[in-house]
Amino acid sequence: MKRTQIVITDYNYENLKQEKKIFSNFNAELLDFQCRTEENVIAAAKEADAVMVQFAPITRRVLESLKNCKVVVRYAVGFDNIDLDAATELGIRVINVPDYCTEEVSEHTVMLLLAIARKLCTLNRTVKADDWDYKAMKPVQRLKGKTVGLIGFGRIGRMVAKKLSGFQFRIVVYDPYVDQGIADDYGIEFVDFETVVAESDFISLHVPLNAETKYMLNANVFSKMGKCPFVINTGRGGLIQEEALIEALDQEKVQGAALDVMETEPIRLSHPLQSYENVILTPHAAWYSEEALVAIQLFAAKEVERVLQGREPKNLVNQEVAGNVALRKIKA
Repeated sequence: MKRTQIVITDYNYENLKQEKKIFSNFNAELLDFQCRTEENVIAAAKEADAVMVQFAPITRRVLESLKNCKVVVRYAVGFDNIDLDAATELGIRVINVPDYCTEEVSEHTVMLLLAIARKLCTLNRTVKADDWDYKAMKPVQRLKGKTVGLIGFGRIGRMVAKKLSGFQFRIVVYDPYVDQGIADDYGIEFVDFETVVAESDFISLHVPLNAETKYMLNANVFSKMGKCPFVINTGRGGLIQEEALIEALDQEKVQGAALDVMETEPIRLSHPLQSYENVILTPHAAWYSEEALVAIQLFAAKEVERVLQGREPKNLVNQEVAGNVALRKIKA
C-alpha cells in the first residue's frame, strides 16, 4: 500500500520536530525541501497527498501538476502565494493559520505607532552619538485625541483597537466585510475608506493581500490624505505602492511610515526608504515570539493531521470545497 506523502516545500524554522512527532503516528512519509520556484515545487511535491508551504509559489501551474494533492496548508495568516481560485477549481483545500500571532502582530503595531510618533529611533541614535537634547525630536504632537484609522478589522485589527483604547485616541475603522454593529463593542467608529484617508493622523493596515487590496495605498490615495498621517503596515508589503509612498514622503503628504513588510523581501540596502529618518523598518518580524513559533508549526501540522484522519480542518479558506474530496483516512 502506498504511503501517504506529506511535503513541506520550504520553511525558515530551526527544526521540524513538532511536525515529525505528529506525523510519526501515521503511515505517512514526510519530506522537506527549500523550494524557491515553481519548478522546484513541482519536482518536490509531484506525488504529495498534502503540501505544507511557507513562501514557495503555489501557482495554478503548480497545483495542476499535483495530481494526488488534496490539501495545502500555509504556515501563515495570509495565503497570497497560493492561487486560491485554481485550488478551489481543482477541489484542493487551502488552509491557513489565522490565530497563532494575533497578540504579537497587534503588539508590534502599537509599538511601531508609538515609536514613529515619539521619534524613538531618532532619540536613541542621537543619545548614542553623545547628543543629549530633546530638541532632536522636534516637532512631536500629543497623542491624546488623535485619530487612528484601521483598515481591516479582523482578529489583529480588533486586538490593535483594544490595546490602543487606553491612549484616548479616536479610532475609526474601514472594513466592508465586518458587521457594523461590532463598533459599539470596541468603542470605535465604522466609516468609509475616504473618511479614514481624510481624517486619520495614523493609518494602520490589517487586510490580506489580494486583487482588491493590492496597492490600496497608492498615489491617488496619498494625494487625498487630509492630515499628513503616519502610515503603519504590519500586513503585507503589496498593500502599499512603495514608489507612491516615497513621493508622498518627499511631498510631505505623509509624516512618516513604520513598515514591517515590503513589496520585495528582504529590502535591499540601497532601497530609497532606507535613507529616511522618519521611516522605521523591521524585517517582517511582527509575528514572532517563542510562543508564536511553537504555535504556527503545531497548528499547521494539526490541520494536516485532521485531514489525514478524515476530518474537516478548522481553518479552511476555500469553504466551497468542504466535504467534496477527502483524503483516505490512514491508520495510526
